[in-house]
Amino acid sequence: MADKSRAEYFRERRKNMKQLVFMVDREKAEQLDQKLAKKGIGRTEWFREKLDEELYQEK
Repeated sequence: MADKSRAEYFRERRKNMKQLVFMVDREKAEQLDQKLAKKGIGRTEWFREKLDEELYQEK
């Protein structure tokens, strides 16, 4: 029964979420990781903030 519940959870999650995967230069990625570590935030949080800025900020 737990497997069905887990499967249903991910089925619903995929209805609401979309995965973005892309490659970037290793050096730049490491620099970004260092900068984000100093700020105490992760890549996902940072990207979501940038995405919101791009989509909802009036220009």
